[in-house]
Amino acid sequence: MKLHASGEDYLEAIFVIYREKGMVRSVDVARHMEVSKPSVCHAVATLRDGGFLTMDEDHFLHLTNVGREVAEHIYEKHRFFTDRLIEAGVDPETAEREACRMEHVISSETFEKIKAVANPNTKKGK
Repeated sequence: MKLHASGEDYLEAIFVIYREKGMVRSVDVARHMEVSKPSVCHAVATLRDGGFLTMDEDHFLHLTNVGREVAEHIYEKHRFFTDRLIEAGVDPETAEREACRMEHVISSETFEKIKAVANPNTKKGK
């Protein structure tokens, strides 16, 4: 299943919330993303059907291995671009907002090349 930017945003939010709290409920996602609970419900159903997450009997959300992998990759891109933009003098709020857009449009191949240039001492696989 091909994810749209909004699906990637939901996976990233679930990943971030889980890292902060150790558990994730739909209401946490709604608050974090500043969206309605019905929007989260729809996204959760789509992501569950796509195999990216599960919901247990207590209504806690859990990323599957595939969901976690996608979320980690999106989060890495988000952090990378946010940090670079702030280093370039962009105010942090603008940097966060623009990094969120950038993370969705750049290919993994291009991201890896930019990351290698930005961090020349870190070679993939070493």
